[in-house]
Amino acid sequence: MDPQGGHYLNKAAVLSGLGAARMCQLLLGCTTMALVAHGAGFSATYGTYCMFVWCFCFAVTLVVFTMDMTRLHGCMPISWDNFTVAFAMLATLMYVTASIVYPVYFLRSECPSEGCEVRSYRIAVTVCSSVCCFAYGAEVFITRAKPGHVVGYMATVSGLLKVVQAFVACIIFGALANDSEYNRHIPTQYCVVVYSLCFAITVVVVALTVSGRTSSLRFPFDRFVVIYTFLAVLLYLSAAVVWPVFSFDKKYGTPGRPEDCPRGKCPWDSKLVIAVFTCANLVLYFTDLVYSQRIRFVSHSAA
Repeated sequence: MDPQGGHYLNKAAVLSGLGAARMCQLLLGCTTMALVAHGAGFSATYGTYCMFVWCFCFAVTLVVFTMDMTRLHGCMPISWDNFTVAFAMLATLMYVTASIVYPVYFLRSECPSEGCEVRSYRIAVTVCSSVCCFAYGAEVFITRAKPGHVVGYMATVSGLLKVVQAFVACIIFGALANDSEYNRHIPTQYCVVVYSLCFAITVVVVALTVSGRTSSLRFPFDRFVVIYTFLAVLLYLSAAVVWPVFSFDKKYGTPGRPEDCPRGKCPWDSKLVIAVFTCANLVLYFTDLVYSQRIRFVSHSAA
């Protein structure tokens, strides 16, 4: 017991829906890593990415759970609630991609050369990783903003969308690095500038919010975020038009996928991925803008 009569350990970190979700994350994450290390195995860039996701999310979740259990998060110079919900959203997205990538590249209908036991391990890895997506999603659902409750910015729809926007931009960067041939035309280089600029500012917005430094800024942070989101919509709208034209039009690119294009190293595939996720991020930024305006209107009316 401390001098104030309180407890050193936070029972709510275990005896609550949030605590149960985090314990499931730890259990499933540990199981997944153990299965991969014991028999499922991994290789190449895609396998390394999946293993990184599982190890990274497990490590951070363990730190979050320990800090919450011991109440030590109060000693950290960050906005704890903003940090945890932002990480839960990021972990959900990372687990979703790993749960798709791993079976696509390592799971086949027939037994591999290593034996059918390895295939069984890989099925188990896919199942555990997929279930863990729901565990992280449950944390996001529990900690999200609710009517009548005061929460941090990252717990709002706009804050969660910022994490998704940055994650989608990372997918675009990965496709750009995979023989996308973006340097063949100046307009496609412009698209890369758009992706980089919007990603950088989005990361800065998230970092400032998580660090709890928004109140010390010399300008209204909420207005800056709305204006930036509006500009991001315009920039992504232009990229959503320019990229497909200079990638798939007969005059500049190839309308259809070349038959001799190798799987995993085909520039046309990378261009298609970039086009799809450019449109996806355009929708995300537009949704973010609409939601931000709605919140602004409601706040103004309440005042």
